[in-house]
Amino acid sequence: MRNIHLLLIDCQNDFCDPNGSLFVDGAPEDMDRLSKMIVRLKDKIDDIHVTLDSHRKFDVAHPIYWQDSSGSHPNPFTVISLADVENGTWTTSLPNLHAKTLEYVKSLKASGRYDLMVWPEHCLIGSWGHNINDKVFAALQEWESRPGRLVDMVTKGSNPFTEHYSAVQAEVPDPSDPTTQINTSLIKTLMDADEILIAGEASSHCVANTVTDIANNFGDDSYVKKMAFLKDASSPVPIAKQLADDFLQAMTVRGMKTTTTEDYLQ
Repeated sequence: MRNIHLLLIDCQNDFCDPNGSLFVDGAPEDMDRLSKMIVRLKDKIDDIHVTLDSHRKFDVAHPIYWQDSSGSHPNPFTVISLADVENGTWTTSLPNLHAKTLEYVKSLKASGRYDLMVWPEHCLIGSWGHNINDKVFAALQEWESRPGRLVDMVTKGSNPFTEHYSAVQAEVPDPSDPTTQINTSLIKTLMDADEILIAGEASSHCVANTVTDIANNFGDDSYVKKMAFLKDASSPVPIAKQLADDFLQAMTVRGMKTTTTEDYLQ
C-alpha cells in the first residue's frame, strides 16, 4: 500500500472566507472540494500536515510596524522597497527597530524573492481569521476519529521581524529563532511518504513558496516526483496569477504531478 501524506497550506478563514481580511477568490470552492476528498479518502490518507499562518498585530508586514514622516501608517498592499527605507519614505514606528529592519530589508532584497509587502492584518493568533475553514476542519476531525491519528499542525509567522510565506523557512531566517529556520522535521517526514498531495491558499504565495522550499530541501528531484498538486483545491491571489502559473510550470518540469480532488484515486 502507498504511504499517502496530505499537505494543506494555510486553509484558514482569513484566506478562505469572503469576510476574511485576505480573502482569496475561489477559496471557498477549493475548500468545499478539498473537504469532500478528505472524507472520501479518509481510510487511504496516512498522514495530514496542516500549515497555519500565525501572526501578531505588530508584524513587519502589517501597517502598524511602519510610518511615514507625518506618523501615518501605510495602507495595505503598499510595497516598501530598500530605497524607501534608506531614504526615509518609510521608517519603523519604533525608532530603535530602524537599524534592525533596514538590515532585514537589505537581506530580503538580496534574496531576490519578494519586495516587502504590507498586508492587511491577518491570521492573528487566537482570532477567527486564524482558524481553519469549517468544512476542512470537520473533515480533519472525521479523519482523526480513528484512534491514534493526529493531524500535524505546523505554525509559521509568529516572529514579527521576518516574513514567513513558506512553512519550511522564513524569508530571512533569524539565527536565534529556530521557528524561522529550515523545518527539517517536516522535510524528513515528507521524504518518507510515497505520495504527497498538496492543496491550500494561495497558490501564488504561501503554496508556491512552501512547495518550492520543500523540493529544494529534498536535495534530489526524484523526491519531487512524489508530489501531486490538487489544482482544483488551490487558487492564486488575483493580482499575482502569473506567480502561480510560474510556480506550477517550474515544479511540473521538476517532476511534480497535477490532479484533482475528484480524480485522485478514483
